[in-house]
Amino acid sequence: MSSSFPKTLAGLALASVLATGCEPPPVMPTADQRQNQRLSRIEGQVVVQSRARGNAIVLLYDATRPPPPLGAGRPLSFTVIPAQKLFGPAEPGSSGPFTAPFSFSLVAPGRYLLRGFIDADTCLTGSTPCHGPDFIPWYGITGEPNAGDVGGAAVDPLTRVPRVVEVAAGADGALQAATGVIVSFSDSSAIPLERPAFRVEGGSRFEPTAGLKRLDLFPLQVREGVVSAGAPALVVRYVDDNGDGAPDDANGDGQPDLWPRVLVRKLADAEGLSGSQTLADENDLDRDGLLDATGADYPRSDGTRDGLPDQVVLAAGLVADPVYAALRKPDGTPRMEAVAVPSLGVYIQPYAFDVRDPSNRVMLKSVPSGRYALTLVQFTGQTWRVPNELSPSLAAEDGLPPVESQSFVLEVP
Repeated sequence: MSSSFPKTLAGLALASVLATGCEPPPVMPTADQRQNQRLSRIEGQVVVQSRARGNAIVLLYDATRPPPPLGAGRPLSFTVIPAQKLFGPAEPGSSGPFTAPFSFSLVAPGRYLLRGFIDADTCLTGSTPCHGPDFIPWYGITGEPNAGDVGGAAVDPLTRVPRVVEVAAGADGALQAATGVIVSFSDSSAIPLERPAFRVEGGSRFEPTAGLKRLDLFPLQVREGVVSAGAPALVVRYVDDNGDGAPDDANGDGQPDLWPRVLVRKLADAEGLSGSQTLADENDLDRDGLLDATGADYPRSDGTRDGLPDQVVLAAGLVADPVYAALRKPDGTPRMEAVAVPSLGVYIQPYAFDVRDPSNRVMLKSVPSGRYALTLVQFTGQTWRVPNELSPSLAAEDGLPPVESQSFVLEVP
């Protein structure tokens, strides 16, 4: 009795505190800005109408930095809904619909886009030969969908236009959560192609004073370890964003626009960096897809600077004539479907731009010296970039297969 009596009193005292504590204790802000951040959440449901089976991947993007093919943004965060939670004991061949909740926590105020895909596990549907899920978010070479995966997004239910999800303060000044967000997946958005993996032939040195530089890209296939990427050919197609069945000419140069697009972006100075850090873009050392608060700022064509870190890209594009020939029917009319080609020529011009604001490309006074990465962006939104984690100097530390061609980098002296 005597030993339990103090415990009883302690329990009663605690109960009294909880019962009478109607007001929460005051919380005082500190000088730590991270502790003073106001954060909220985005949550909702994934809705899947598909015969595919696999984990659902939902990716969060800054709305001002949309992902390919609309832009070159990278995910700010991601969440995975396990296949078992989403599909349960559903019979193979059933297309649902299937639903499951998702949530992003610790979301800062802002405007966001949500994209995703079903990381198809064909072994669950009885396919032979089959392959398991292959999404590994930590590497650029394994962080995107492949052929057979099923795409998804948060869209307006009527117009199907991508929905912008906003996290902002309400009328009372408190930060509001974005709830009830639907991310839809459908077999009509199945990914038809493998990623545009390639190797480069042509010297890595680019002298801007020498004028145009040509590189030739050839398809690459890697089927080893956790990496399953690439196809026997590269794929080209006319751009038809307005869906009128005719090639677009968005820039008005009199030439039809083409897929894939070519992006040549400046990498961070490798000095002082190690491992996968050497793949970081300049002024994005944390590789979150957003420019750092401070960094390199280059003179514009008029000699001025804006005092902000630049996102430097070079003018580049496809060698178009062979592609136009491949996309021409025997009667001379355009072939609007995708066509496989054995290689692609790429030209790089001696002009550099700051695309910090994607809607306003600003020409720089000269081409900054340093290292540049080369990326192909396909109409599906899939990309491939060199250099990447398959570079022999990086692959071993991550347990990836080394591929010498994937260490290619464009050098501007």
